[in-house]
Amino acid sequence: MRGIQGFCKTKSAAIIAALFLLGGCVRLVPEGSAPRPVTPPTPPAVKPATAALTGVMRGPVTAGLGFKPDNTAAALQAFATSCPRLTRRTDNSGLTRPEDWAPACTAAATWPAGEAARFFTTYFETAEVGDGAAFVTGYFEPEIAGSRTRQPGYDVPVYALPKDLVRARPGDAQPLPDGKMPLGRYDDAGVFTAYHDRGQIEDGALQGKGLEIAWAADPVEFFFLQIQGSGRLRAPDGSVIRLGFAGQNGHAYTGIGSLMRERGLIGASPGQYSGSMQGIQQYLRDFPDAGKALMRQNRSYVFFRELTGPGPVGALNVPIAGRSTVAADPAFVPLGAPVWLQVDRKEASGLWVAQDTGGAIQGANRFDSFWGAGAEARQIAGGMSARGRALILLPKGTLARLGQQ
Repeated sequence: MRGIQGFCKTKSAAIIAALFLLGGCVRLVPEGSAPRPVTPPTPPAVKPATAALTGVMRGPVTAGLGFKPDNTAAALQAFATSCPRLTRRTDNSGLTRPEDWAPACTAAATWPAGEAARFFTTYFETAEVGDGAAFVTGYFEPEIAGSRTRQPGYDVPVYALPKDLVRARPGDAQPLPDGKMPLGRYDDAGVFTAYHDRGQIEDGALQGKGLEIAWAADPVEFFFLQIQGSGRLRAPDGSVIRLGFAGQNGHAYTGIGSLMRERGLIGASPGQYSGSMQGIQQYLRDFPDAGKALMRQNRSYVFFRELTGPGPVGALNVPIAGRSTVAADPAFVPLGAPVWLQVDRKEASGLWVAQDTGGAIQGANRFDSFWGAGAEARQIAGGMSARGRALILLPKGTLARLGQQ
């Protein structure tokens, strides 16, 4: 899940948060000679908020956090996996520079897993962004029934990224608040317009374009796989097709859970449903026609690519691991940075590494914890909603450079 690359939260793709709240990324507009209509100048984009602009405060010393050996060893491995990207990419949070991470990354390559706690106390200091009040949800790698070829019982298309899904050229559309041009397509007259939405795609807007990379059996399960932004298709012969996030159609995400709550369908009274993933799925199955219409209220649609490497891939374009990876907003957390969570769900408390993003994971101290694949991961992620405190672990000396005493 959850920008979102690979494991989005369509990132990147959070269960509860994504239900109640997916952005995406896609190729830039190719060069071409299509005529462009004249449009008036657009106002400058609003400068997005970042951790540096929001403000950071020095947190407690790392030695006092109470690192757990198993959790910390997994975080060390995840951090080491992230280092090749971490030391080369621009940190959009404004907190760190690529070279800041070099000492820790050099050490992480050979540091013994049994001494992981000492690694983090040696190389890192803690920082609190804003008030540090954290909200944590969960996501997982779903596995649903699917097939490489269309056959009876497998007729929900899984589409690859369409070539005509592009970003508008400057002047052809109003920029988004973050300054990027919107996603859409150019029609036959060369005019930029919105891309096909979920309903139009389900009604066949992409048929005959050769975009089908597989076929799913259950439209409800596939809808939730799109929310996750990645997953597995289990074919009738037992083979597995692993899918990763490739892009999104540019329409805003609408959480069907929030719509259900507005309509009085979620709650504890008779006839109401749980707000968890499981409860929402039950409603969609109990009322298939109304459920189909409800899902189409979410006009956002996710496209996939087949993954052949190890594990799902997150926004850093490295494999992510259950109980180690969190999705975060890169404007507030350097992607690749360790994160300490102390929340009211014991299983979510501990050391994580920010390796992914998600469309619903926005703002300071907003995280989506990844739990891997399987029934247990599905159960935990589907009901994860935790609040508490978050600390970002930054290379020692970072806070002094930022003017923090």
